[in-house]
Amino acid sequence: MHAAYSGLHLCADHFRRSVEKRVRRRVREDSLLSRDATPEEPETWVIGLSGGKDSVVLASILHDVFDRDPRVDLVALTIHEGIEGYRDASLEACLDLTEELGIEHEVVAYEEEFGLRMDDVAREDPEGMAPCAYCGVFRRDLLERYAEDLGADKLLTGHNLDDEAQTALMNFLSGDVRQVAKHFDASLGPFEERGSSAAEDGTRPDGHDERFVPRAKPLRDVPEKEVALYAHLRELPVHMAECPHASEAYRGEVRDLLLALEEDHPGTRHSILSGYEELARLASEAQEAEGGPALGECERCGAPTTRELCRKCDLVEAVHEAGAGVDGGAD
Repeated sequence: MHAAYSGLHLCADHFRRSVEKRVRRRVREDSLLSRDATPEEPETWVIGLSGGKDSVVLASILHDVFDRDPRVDLVALTIHEGIEGYRDASLEACLDLTEELGIEHEVVAYEEEFGLRMDDVAREDPEGMAPCAYCGVFRRDLLERYAEDLGADKLLTGHNLDDEAQTALMNFLSGDVRQVAKHFDASLGPFEERGSSAAEDGTRPDGHDERFVPRAKPLRDVPEKEVALYAHLRELPVHMAECPHASEAYRGEVRDLLLALEEDHPGTRHSILSGYEELARLASEAQEAEGGPALGECERCGAPTTRELCRKCDLVEAVHEAGAGVDGGAD
């Protein structure tokens, strides 16, 4: 494999070691393992496991690194959105992996929690949004809520370099400095450097509020194609199909732009994310100095929010009012 951004030519063995090294380095640089973790009082890390290549590779590498480390307990959490012909197949990949690795595995469904299925939400679309906009809010809520129920000290997701470089560029192009600060505080910065600017409406604070489980993205230094190649070389059980409701047009344009820039200027994604993280840190410090809106509690579910109803409850209500909910489901 030729990595144009570094000039390296790697055989299969050295390529695998390179990916694993980058993940271990990110774990160290983000101070993912607390100094307070001991064999007697280990940390619980919940991995958001979708069955796709990113989360499967992340779970596999973390298991290899920490399986014999008594300071860390790994737990996988899978969210079933209710997408026919897609999520059931990916759930099989999750079950195969967790059984092979011997990792505790929990599955939570939109239908049981919210009384809705994403197929119905995408069809009715009561708010006139892309399906991903609904799904992102619902998934975040369940990942965070069940991570807390599972006693998680950290919530880990499989976002890769392409994902984070796209988000960085989208936030920069939007000119929303507060959103940049939120991104840093929610999941980018080392835990001891994070502020409290992130709010309930998309990303959440991590280091300063006991009501939130801190999040991290240990795979964010690895390009998407390298994640896929790693999964192939290790013959990991991966569900490679794309969600049939995926329709983030703007992100798709940014993705194509970044891939074209990377082709002509290898290393562009790394440079964007590196510079963005430093700018996001400065934005976080500025927002921390100014102070942000106080977090209250959602009148319906009790989740931390700056409004009367959290965004999740707003959307669930809209879906049910549009008749897209499942009869007898939870509200």
